[in-house]
Amino acid sequence: MLLDFIRTMECESLYLVGDIVDGWKMRSGWYWPQTHNDVVQKVLRLARRGVAVIYVPGNHDEVIRDFCGVHFGGVVVARDAIHETADGRRFLVTHGDEFDAVVQHAKWLALLGDWAYRALLASNTLINRVRRRFGFGYWSFSAFAKTRVKKALQFIENFEQAVANEARRRGVDGVICGHIHKAEMRDIDGIAYINDGDWVESCTALVEHTDGRLEILDWAKTRLALPVPARARLTEPLAA
Repeated sequence: MLLDFIRTMECESLYLVGDIVDGWKMRSGWYWPQTHNDVVQKVLRLARRGVAVIYVPGNHDEVIRDFCGVHFGGVVVARDAIHETADGRRFLVTHGDEFDAVVQHAKWLALLGDWAYRALLASNTLINRVRRRFGFGYWSFSAFAKTRVKKALQFIENFEQAVANEARRRGVDGVICGHIHKAEMRDIDGIAYINDGDWVESCTALVEHTDGRLEILDWAKTRLALPVPARARLTEPLAA
């Protein structure tokens, strides 16, 4: 679905908001199928065509933070960035793990949580394989499970407040982040908080339209809503 989205969208700037390459997982074994190469090649092709591609590393690909300021095939690595929308608003773009106390101060607990999260994602894969067989669309069991766990909800609320506070400290209008895999767009005490979700659980992206309007695009639903010919070709641009 990520490849479908990249083939379909048109943009002037593309922000990769961290955890693009899962370095934690690759410590235990190399896994790099052709589809991963396809994603990388598509992104590099966009950069060669003049798209400003900014890679903001996350905690899973934190080793890439050693290369902040370096260009790789037209892709710029940055610790964070400030994006100005077409209507003049300024947003802090960051992965967000710096505001996660578990990641910063209890790495072993973060690794344990990552193992549990992988178990949820494995369940996702199996459940959706069965759903496809019976003609049903994509559904995230892992996202459903998280919304039913009180402590997870409290963690998400604390994280959202922390990144909103950082945006306020920086004097910008809002913050765009990732990290917690929960797509969200809301106001927190006058600061626009936007989380773009992910492509392993929710299959969502944040897009900016030509007038500066921001929208979280649920690609699983959007793709199904496309006419059959367009869905097959995936050539029509959805947003700029």
